[in-house]
Amino acid sequence: MIEVMLENVAAIVLDGFEPFELGVLCEVFGTDRTDEGLPGYDFAVVAGEDGPLRSGPGFTLQTEFGLDRLDRADLIAVPATCDERCRRSSWPEPLLAALRRAVDRNARVLSVCTGAFVLGAAGLLDGRACTTHWRHAALLARMYPAAKVDPSVLYIDDAPVITSAGTAAGIDACLYLVRAEQGSRVANAIARRMVVPPHRDGGQAQYVERPVAEPACDTLGDVIEWMQHNLHHAVTVDELASLAAMSPRTFARRFVQETGTTPQRWLTGQRVLLAQQLLEETDEIVDVIAERAGFGNAATLRHHFRAWRATSPNAYRRTFREAVPRQQVRAGRDLG
Repeated sequence: MIEVMLENVAAIVLDGFEPFELGVLCEVFGTDRTDEGLPGYDFAVVAGEDGPLRSGPGFTLQTEFGLDRLDRADLIAVPATCDERCRRSSWPEPLLAALRRAVDRNARVLSVCTGAFVLGAAGLLDGRACTTHWRHAALLARMYPAAKVDPSVLYIDDAPVITSAGTAAGIDACLYLVRAEQGSRVANAIARRMVVPPHRDGGQAQYVERPVAEPACDTLGDVIEWMQHNLHHAVTVDELASLAAMSPRTFARRFVQETGTTPQRWLTGQRVLLAQQLLEETDEIVDVIAERAGFGNAATLRHHFRAWRATSPNAYRRTFREAVPRQQVRAGRDLG
């Protein structure tokens, strides 16, 4: 890993910026915690172009710092900006040149969510592993084909460039960087102040919406409905083909045509979705959920759950299931 002193931090603001992602950077690096024995940062919000700099919700921001401030930064962070601007790739060349100079001198560069599109336009993602919000990953890959886009992770460090997924994943990336450069004690203390976990298990695959594929026609409609209602049964392609009154080869070909995937992969995906629902809505142990979802045993469920959602069933349950009913919680206290 490239060694960088993490003392001087600059966050870039562009027209169309998203305030939450900028706020993440301000909270992690712009809050003075030296009275708690934690390191302080020389932090600045930098205008990446001439103003007015309008946020997505419509308010404007002014800052005294311009692009020259980037030349002495140990870390340059680029928060998200509006989707339309990412599609147009309308970024000022002086900013892109400043980012390239930063990487040439081994300064860290970090993007939050669609901030990755700015790094892509600067050529900083070429040949590098990177990520962005899962909704924008395909576009990032099309616009910058030399980038190695991975839409399943919360963040990627391909030094000296760090890219993170959508919104709150910026917190994960910032805390990771603090931990890597200044140790777990500092990162954990900042996380406690922010009331967030110091590290989250899994990746953004667990947050991606994966709706049931709609068949192109209803040739297999009855069989697919039967499969949805019998996920707990072990079933073979031969048995499904018999239900459809087709040969196994014809059934498999037709299934791919109508759903876009194979029967076995479709079944596995639907069983993972059922397991998610049971993890969120029931108190059943993992062994019981594995049986009800058609995986047979907990080990098989864990294997497929991690492959499809990049996390474990127990970690998923901790993330998505409330410990107590919502109506009993107020201001973080159990009113019992």
